[in-house]
Order: sequence, then structure tokens, then C-alpha cells
Amino acid sequence: MSPDSQALAPEGIHIDNVTAWFHNHVEIDGPLEFGLIAGGRSNMTFTVNDQAGRQFVLRRPPMGPLLPSAHDVAREHRLMDALQDSPVPVPRLVGLCQDEAVNERDFYVMHFLDGVIVRDIEIGRTITEANRTRMSHELIDTLCALHRVDIDEVGLGNLAKRSGYIERQIKRWSGQWEQSKTRELPVIERVADHLRANLPADAKTTIAHGDYRLSNCMMDPEGPVTGVLDWELCTLGDPMADLAGLLGYWHDPAVEDPQGDNETTGLPGFLSQEELAGLYADEMGVSLDLVDYYRGFAAWRLACISEGVYARYLNGQQGSQDEELDLDEYKSGVERRAERAAELLGIS
Repeated sequence: MSPDSQALAPEGIHIDNVTAWFHNHVEIDGPLEFGLIAGGRSNMTFTVNDQAGRQFVLRRPPMGPLLPSAHDVAREHRLMDALQDSPVPVPRLVGLCQDEAVNERDFYVMHFLDGVIVRDIEIGRTITEANRTRMSHELIDTLCALHRVDIDEVGLGNLAKRSGYIERQIKRWSGQWEQSKTRELPVIERVADHLRANLPADAKTTIAHGDYRLSNCMMDPEGPVTGVLDWELCTLGDPMADLAGLLGYWHDPAVEDPQGDNETTGLPGFLSQEELAGLYADEMGVSLDLVDYYRGFAAWRLACISEGVYARYLNGQQGSQDEELDLDEYKSGVERRAERAAELLGIS
């Protein structure tokens, strides 16, 4: 290892080993430059640039101890690889490394996508009102395309069980909550009990992205989705949970002090939650009778996930980011999401 080159690498990248891996998998002109993309709350994402202007993206798990089954980047790679020739836009892949001698943890590399990630209201303001409307429609069209994918045809039929999705999710995230919680929050258990007691009948099994939202998609500024990102939580499951997750990140007049997608999608031109849900229901031919159950589930699950993020930041596992997390605000956000879940389910 060159001490000088390693000194230039961000936390989470062994620059000499990773550069050698790149040389074996894709054409590059070294040396490579690595940068941590701020805002990632789970797996760590890095930009990679070579001296000829080629651009790539590298994903790896956080540093330090990890919860069982979490941060499986090999699974992410498998999913995007399966969808390469489907109607669902995903990045072109370079390869997957599972040799921990290279960079301590698994990682995969994909080609950089052109476009914009509308991660905050300032970026949202650069989009015209007409294109915000088109983005809303394109997000629903892409979600419908994902839910229409034949899971057997693309080789994902054995990705997970094909039944009991919500029940399995409640078990998983209750367990994750118990392992990562930093304090007691009784509303989490109260909501979980209600969800278990009111399980919906199994819906048609589809690919369920698990974290589908505006800021997890690379967007053409003119409106289309150029790539769906962040497949870490993807599995086989209930498509209505994906819709509810999207709605949970969308502008909600009932949420005070909105941030991120919720704040951005309140700009003129973006459709309302009701309009998004109606578009999805019309296109997929499904009922919205249980949408508030799924919205409550999505809010509860996000509270459990956010607690894990909060715990990792407390433990210094997310690396140094340009925009450090406001830990007090993030901790309060966990509580607000849990309370919102209870409200949606009528048990507050």
C-alpha cells in the first residue's frame, strides 16, 4: 500500500486494492479519485473518477459491526443485474467484489448515470412546474413497470418467500428495532401489535423495491426516471407496500416541519398523495381500501430503519460526510414517524 495514496482515500476505501480491482474489470486511466456521496443513511456510496473523465459509483456496507442480514450489497447487485434488460431503468453494472481482502467488505461498482437526484427542495426548485408534474407520472409508471416484472422470467423467483410479506416484515423490523434501539419507545410495540392483528390477505407477489421514492431515483430534469437506485431492501412481496412507502415520503399536509422528499414534493406541480395513489390504482387495477394500513406499516417500518441509522451515526459507522446528520433532529424524527404510524392506523 502506498501511504500517500491511501491518505487521499475517504474512510471505507482501500485505494490501492480497489484501484487494482478496477483495472481487472473495466478500462480506466489511473489514478482514481474517490468521494463519499453525502446523505447516504445505510450503505456507503462513493463516486469514482479516473483521469480520462470516466465516472463510476461504488457501494459498500457501513463500517463497524452490522446487524444480521442488513447491508447486503451482493443482493443489490443481483437485483439490478436481473433487471438489466427489463423495462425498469437501472444503472449498468461493472461488477461485484466479495473478496474481503480487497476492501474489508463486499462492494459493487456501476457506471455513473446522468441526471439529477431531487434530494432536497433547493434542487426541486430548479425543476419547472410542468416537469415536476411529469416526474410524478413517471415515478408511478416506473413503479408499475417494476410490479409487472415476471419474477421467474428474470431469475428472481427464489429471492424470497412468495407469501406472508407483511408478517415477515413486521418480524424482521421488530427484531432490528430490538437490536439497534437506543431507548424505549412503547408506540413501536403498540403499532407492531396492531399490524400483526390486522394482517391483510396476501396480494399478488411482485418485486417489492422496499425504498421507492423520488430521492432514490436518478431523474432526467425533463421528467423521466433514468435509473432506480438503492435496492438494499428489495425482496418479493406486496406491491401496495411500495406504493405506501412512496406516499410516506411524499408531501403530507399533516406532517409539521417537513424535510427531504416530503418538503420538496410540496412544490407546485408535484401531484398530491391522493393523485399518485389514484394513478397507480387505475394503471394496476387495484383497490385502495387498505391503503392507510399500508401507509401505517410504511411509517412504522421507516421509524425502525431510522433508529438503526441513528445508532450507526452514534457509533461512527457512516464515515465523514460533508453534511453531518443533526442527531437530535433525527432521533426526534424516529418518534414522529412512529406516532404518525399510530395515527394512520387509528390507534393514537
